[in-house]
Amino acid sequence: MKRIFRFTLAVLSLLMVTSCNQNKNSSSSSIVTINTSSYSGDKENEMNKLKIEVGNSEFIATLVDNSSTRALKELLKDKPLTIKMSDYGDFEKVGSLGTNLPRNDENITTSAGDLILYQGNQFSIYYRTNTWTFTRLGKIENVTEEDLLKVLGEGDVTVTLSLTK
Repeated sequence: MKRIFRFTLAVLSLLMVTSCNQNKNSSSSSIVTINTSSYSGDKENEMNKLKIEVGNSEFIATLVDNSSTRALKELLKDKPLTIKMSDYGDFEKVGSLGTNLPRNDENITTSAGDLILYQGNQFSIYYRTNTWTFTRLGKIENVTEEDLLKVLGEGDVTVTLSLTK
């Protein structure tokens, strides 16, 4: 009888120790990941900014993180890129990048200020809405449809893209 009692006591002790260790491990192994891309002032955030110059006007856009924007930043790392852009569909200005970037196409409904890669080689600035399958590059900060229409105007425009410093 003493043997059964000791055996039962040993098993219960082991179960208790195991249970305590599992609770301890699960609470200490919890990993919290904080996305710092929305924090201002950090180096990574600054590297995700694009300067867009149209005539005497300048816009700053925040780029999303995908293979398309990484390729765009690589393209712009040594010098700015100037693009001749034309109206298309009364909702965007579009122009050729002169090269193909990786595509991350998805169904998107645009709004004023959206920067879009179309067919891998066309850069678009949207000033009105449109729904289609293309790659999101980023968004111009603090801009309205009216702001964009004033600067982009009617007809062709020349836009210069560069990385912020």
